[in-house]
Amino acid sequence: MRWLWGLVLVGVVWSSVACGALPQPQTHPVVQHLGQVTPLQAQTVVLTWPSFQGRVDVTITDAAQVVVMRESVMVGPDAAQIRVLPRGALGEATLRVFDGTEVVLTAPIYTLVAQSSVQTSQPIYDEVFRKTVQYLQGSMRSYPLNGQQIRGYRSPDNPLLWLRDHVYQAQGFRYIEADATSLLSAFADAQRADGSLPDWIDQPELGVTAGRKAVEADVEFLFAYGVYQAWQMSGDTEWMRGMLPAVRRAIAYTTSDPVRWDAQRGLIRRPYTIDMWDFAYGPTTTNPETGALAPRHWIDDQTVWGTFHGDNTGLVQALRALATLEEVVGEGERARQYRRMAEDMVQRIKALSWNGQFFTHFVPEDPTWSAAGVDMAAQLSISNAYALNRGILNGRDAQSLLETYYTRGQQRPDVVLPWFSIDPPFPAGAYGMAGRKGELPGEYVNGGIMPLVGGELARGAFAYNAEAFGFDTLRHYNVLTSRFDGSYLWYYPNGQPGISGPDTIPSDGWGASAMLAALMEGAAGVFDAGMMYSSVKLSPRWAMDGVTHATIVARYPASAGYVAYTWQMTANRITLDVTGSGDALVVNIPLPEAVTAATVTHNGAPLSDAFQIIDGRPFVYFKTRGMNHTVHISW
Repeated sequence: MRWLWGLVLVGVVWSSVACGALPQPQTHPVVQHLGQVTPLQAQTVVLTWPSFQGRVDVTITDAAQVVVMRESVMVGPDAAQIRVLPRGALGEATLRVFDGTEVVLTAPIYTLVAQSSVQTSQPIYDEVFRKTVQYLQGSMRSYPLNGQQIRGYRSPDNPLLWLRDHVYQAQGFRYIEADATSLLSAFADAQRADGSLPDWIDQPELGVTAGRKAVEADVEFLFAYGVYQAWQMSGDTEWMRGMLPAVRRAIAYTTSDPVRWDAQRGLIRRPYTIDMWDFAYGPTTTNPETGALAPRHWIDDQTVWGTFHGDNTGLVQALRALATLEEVVGEGERARQYRRMAEDMVQRIKALSWNGQFFTHFVPEDPTWSAAGVDMAAQLSISNAYALNRGILNGRDAQSLLETYYTRGQQRPDVVLPWFSIDPPFPAGAYGMAGRKGELPGEYVNGGIMPLVGGELARGAFAYNAEAFGFDTLRHYNVLTSRFDGSYLWYYPNGQPGISGPDTIPSDGWGASAMLAALMEGAAGVFDAGMMYSSVKLSPRWAMDGVTHATIVARYPASAGYVAYTWQMTANRITLDVTGSGDALVVNIPLPEAVTAATVTHNGAPLSDAFQIIDGRPFVYFKTRGMNHTVHISW
């Protein structure tokens, strides 16, 4: 009987195979998830469907349900390989297959992620990006305060979190920082009843409570502009709405309080400090609160009062930003009032301080007063560089200002770079510093050179079509930081690092942020005209420096906002591939000056009017919707 049982067992095995243990024909298409991918980095999707032979339509939609790829594909017994260029909103993308009758496959295909980066054919610019990010990371501080964890960016020569330093560094840390709001919320909590704000916030582990140097007049407009920047990065409109009452109080204080506001001139007033810094003119004296010898951080009967241009150009920028926020929350009349105030102030500060080449450093309220030992009318101070990027100057004025810096640099063989804190400096002892750096000419803000000035100059140079100045500045910054293995707030005129004291760090985030902004907004040409890159102006300047290829990603970690592009250039052709999270794009690409005509296609369609001569230079200029575009330019 054993042979019979054997037949039975064989029958069972055969029956089980016949009933489904053998592989069945593949009746539906199959794709494999690619995992995390980055924008515009080509991927290959393998589509298998052996039981089908014919043509199918394949589409990919991004996380916002926007179609970013559509292709007709032939499939059959062999796997079909589909080249994919990831685009669109960050997050999970979905692939769909349509066989002519129905959708036969809907499947997640990849997760799109992005991180700010710069890769070019000239590694020096990649290096500037890497270094500036490193220096900003070295400036970040985080600690618990009043039950909340705050994150901010410290002063390069002081361990505290100052509002001024943090707000100015936002133009750089926007590319790496996920927390755009916590420190500003902490400052709002510390706002005083009259609307004024402290300079620095509590730091319990150091036994420090929030305070302010009385001579400072810029804190309130910096707070307003800081809130705008945080909203732009994060897109958190509800947070912004909650901050608006504090911002309005701050602006009301700075434009009405008689200590801060000159009603006759209709401009901010302050004691005679060096630009925005926090000590006033006069010899070292005794601090009235502590009895110790110190610089003049306070106001007394010896204080010299007047108008400093940077306070007022900064307020103009903040008022315009605040108007934008008011429009977002539906406060149109408030927005119009702030814009009118800003435009009126532009006229007043230019009438008072603009001399045709630069803003006069300080205009005393007493017209008979002058500082001993220096030509006040000739002094070129820090915030002239900031004025280039505050929407104050027309093209002619901006060119005059840039030429002034360049000429001063040529006239001063003792100065390695024209990044003047102030030039000419004050004579020794004009500003008493109790033995600290700054009493002597060429030290600190009394004639030292500062990367934060260089970065603002470079950013302005790119904006006003002086690209050679901008690229040259970025290269010099790379050399300077390589020579001393770090970045410092200030340097002596001969290029040696300035060490203000034991708290000085070689990771100056303030200067690094200005250089990073010059690289990303200027050289790479990615400018956020909205919030979270919803509306972008794209103006790569690589052609002006012979960069043949570049891959750029500008990402706000505080949100899902980003822009990415690839750039390819040959002797007579540029190809630009763009993607991002936004929905409006202005393309404004300068071409080599010898170009007199160009052929332009946009997503395969010719653009007959895109080639334009703007201010005597050839550009490709057009506006479009969405953020998924391929542009070919040839000449």
